[in-house]
Amino acid sequence: MKYAFYPGCVSRGGTPELYTSTIAIAGKLGIELEEIIGASCTGAGVLQEKGLKLGDTLNARTFAMAERLGLTTILNICSTCQGVMAQANQRLLADADYLAEINKELEPEGLEYTGRVVIKHLAWVIVEEVGLDALKALVTNPLPGLKAAPFYGCYILRPSSALGLDQNPGREQYLERIIEACGAEPVNFPGRLKCCGFPIMLINERNSMKMVADHTISAKEHGADCMVTPCPLCHLNLDGQQPNAAAKAGRKIGVPILHLPQLIGLAMGFSAKELGMHQHIVSTKTIIEKASVRV
Repeated sequence: MKYAFYPGCVSRGGTPELYTSTIAIAGKLGIELEEIIGASCTGAGVLQEKGLKLGDTLNARTFAMAERLGLTTILNICSTCQGVMAQANQRLLADADYLAEINKELEPEGLEYTGRVVIKHLAWVIVEEVGLDALKALVTNPLPGLKAAPFYGCYILRPSSALGLDQNPGREQYLERIIEACGAEPVNFPGRLKCCGFPIMLINERNSMKMVADHTISAKEHGADCMVTPCPLCHLNLDGQQPNAAAKAGRKIGVPILHLPQLIGLAMGFSAKELGMHQHIVSTKTIIEKASVRV
């Protein structure tokens, strides 16, 4: 299975452990990744809000670059990228005149988007194309003592019309199914489908920190040893801002936040170092010990 690989900005900068752990597990899963070199940011956030056409042009350029590689499925590892790219693709495919207008902008690079691309998050590829049985067969270090709370974030679930949830209604349970396939126990808690608070951090830090505290404390109170997310932006907030959120809440939290491929890598027997487990803000020492993996 070969895919055009779009790692996104954050996994190549703010959370490099996500990139390396993805590369590590992809080989074992039989996933061949051809990275889209030179692709731009999706324009999530301010750019999309203030310049929708520019954002759509940037994404159409990425889609055209994937087509130029001869590949029609883009695999990404960021919920936010998934949501933004899926919405852009929906707009482009819904209006032939709009697509033609944007393709004019791509002509100087010799690019043209023909509308053949499908964008799929790693979690979707694992469940829908690799298969959970195939994943289970690769688990050499099952995690029966680990209780993991899934945290989806916003953009991999909303808007459902752009993300294909009508055609794939089980996608809002994929993290739980992957956690179970790894031998761990999924922990249900009220915040699993809510926003992490990252989008408002710069304009309303107080509420953003409250959201971080609420989610992590709730997961902990429901028995979770850690949280697992498919979004590096959620990771930046839930992990990177957790000490600040704990201080504002006036209590200790200390809930490790794992990237999805890190959890899978632990079950496959990769070492903590190979998965970048020491690069987190909140210590993952307890998880490494529970997983009984090499440091």
